[in-house]
Amino acid sequence: MTTSNKHPDAPWRNFYGRVRGKTLKPAQEAYLQEDLDALSPGAVDWEENPEREPLDVDALFDGRPLWLEIGFGGGEHLVHQAQTYPDIGIIGCEPFMNGVAMLLGKIRKAGVTNLRVHPGDVRNLFDVLPEQSVEKAFLLYPDPWPKKRHHKRRFVTQEHLKPLARVMKPGAEFRVATDIPDYVRQTLLEVPKAGFEWPAEGPEDWRVAWDDWLSTRYEQKALREGRTPHYMTFRRLG
Repeated sequence: MTTSNKHPDAPWRNFYGRVRGKTLKPAQEAYLQEDLDALSPGAVDWEENPEREPLDVDALFDGRPLWLEIGFGGGEHLVHQAQTYPDIGIIGCEPFMNGVAMLLGKIRKAGVTNLRVHPGDVRNLFDVLPEQSVEKAFLLYPDPWPKKRHHKRRFVTQEHLKPLARVMKPGAEFRVATDIPDYVRQTLLEVPKAGFEWPAEGPEDWRVAWDDWLSTRYEQKALREGRTPHYMTFRRLG
């Protein structure tokens, strides 16, 4: 699938994942209609921001530190982080609208107010985030694209990692969790090339989850099917 990029100056970007799944429940449709616009981080996509004016993240979160979750799935980890750290602001990016609807329901239930949602391609968000504005980023159980010919579609390619590095502060933390050994291999190969270091000193540094970790539905599925999670923490060089 190709993203719309309707504006004539927008770059051509392939997006291969689904944006819609099974039919949404009426309540989920209501969340999208009633809540999504209010939770927008601002003008992100080319159609609404063709000049690519940067977001005013200081105004968005009243000067609080900015975190980012790339592909939040059903949103349970995103909401958990917002609840655990009320003094930060966090943007979640997810193009799959069923996941977005699930997140909106969780936000209503939790009542968190320090969270914003971009329902689209994270590369468009990277375009408008100010340089060195993000203090922590999460990539948790991303689509593994298991076939070798599809590995270029994974997030851990320079097409995605270099823009991520641009918006992260020196010393900022980038967390990656996956249960796919080949995704681990590609992550360890590609992320340092984009300007990050992997400061692991021993097996516990990738075998044990972070202290504030909330196991997601994807991790629970991996554990049921006998796959081993890996937790990698990188630091942005500066």
